[in-house]
Amino acid sequence: MMTMESKYIDKIDKSRMPHHIAVIMDGNGRWAKARGLERSMGHQAGADTVHKIMESAVKLGVDYLTLYTFSTENWNRPADEVAALMALLLKHLEEELFLKYNARFKIIGDVERLPKEVLNACRELEEKTKNNSATCMVLALSYSSRWEITNAMKKIAAKVENGELASDDVTEEVIANHLETAFMPDPELMIRTSGEERLSNFLLWQCAYSEFYFTDVYWPDFDEEELCKAIYNYQNRQRRFGKTGEQLENK
Repeated sequence: MMTMESKYIDKIDKSRMPHHIAVIMDGNGRWAKARGLERSMGHQAGADTVHKIMESAVKLGVDYLTLYTFSTENWNRPADEVAALMALLLKHLEEELFLKYNARFKIIGDVERLPKEVLNACRELEEKTKNNSATCMVLALSYSSRWEITNAMKKIAAKVENGELASDDVTEEVIANHLETAFMPDPELMIRTSGEERLSNFLLWQCAYSEFYFTDVYWPDFDEEELCKAIYNYQNRQRRFGKTGEQLENK
């Protein structure tokens, strides 16, 4: 049993870390409102948390950390808020941070919709960090899972139409290889902060067998201890993949 002094980082099994953790970073606005601050201050605090969690992911040996940063639906927010979010993103694309931790950087989504300055900065950081070997931090930008799946289907349909691929050869693996996330494994652990319990159009295909962890903590308050708490919770579950518990125990 854990004591009040125990920390989750001391309880997790470092040899059984999830290779890929995905996070729906929620609660920036409510965090700010609860403190009588402007929403922009919540987004700023949330951006600071991204740096801290990336550092923790590197320390813990997580291979991929995917953060739901800006959805396709977010383009419907007030123009001034969207502009502020893009400016904040640009400000926090710090090459030094990735070099310090030997981390890689990738973006996924309908990124051609991003302002050119933002997209160019992202592509430049991808290029500069592509040979780093620690955690790969993936930002889902202008992303939605339905868009991603639809886009993959269009690519596959075009290949079938021009004879590159037979319709009978379209498998789950073929579909997965045409998704934005083809370069990384599916997430074993999906975390959502702020008390909401839904996927909000994020990694719907990839989360078929993910373990979900929901916490009431707002994203700006989510720290290494909270991350380790989520991992500890994940490590104490039995992942069955359609089998019975008895089958797994008798392996």
